[in-house]
Amino acid sequence: MKTSFVFLLTALAAAGVHIQAQAQQERVWRCGNEYTNNATLAQQRGCKVMEGGNVTVVQGTRPIAAAAAGSTAARAPAGSPRVDGADQRARDGEARSVLESELKKAEERQAQLLKDYNSGEPEKQGSEARNYQKYLDRVAEMKAEIARNESDIAGIRREIGRLPANR
Repeated sequence: MKTSFVFLLTALAAAGVHIQAQAQQERVWRCGNEYTNNATLAQQRGCKVMEGGNVTVVQGTRPIAAAAAGSTAARAPAGSPRVDGADQRARDGEARSVLESELKKAEERQAQLLKDYNSGEPEKQGSEARNYQKYLDRVAEMKAEIARNESDIAGIRREIGRLPANR
């Protein structure tokens, strides 16, 4: 039993030495953005030996021929129906009117919010006279609501700007 244990330890030690020797033989050199394990090529190029961790190289993909040709025009998916120019103008006009009505509502709401906010000093309500923190919380919420509404207005204006001009 003892001899088999010693034999096992000797075999493991020999395997460890073999693995270490194999790892030392397979050096990797870095040549700019390229890596190689060819020693003669590395010496010719003046590459530096990489030490420490393993190197994983992932091959890049080739661009699609249409993208490589510089085609930037947006195209509808294959099989999608064509929209007549007049129909598209009607859709754009309808979208514009919907966005403009939303913008008007948002601007009216903003005016009301600013009026209620009263430059950061809105009127106190009910129990807020006795609980100042409750008043401060409501003022902070009003300020946040004003900021959200301003953001909504800016977004609606951006969407209107993306639409084609009225014809």
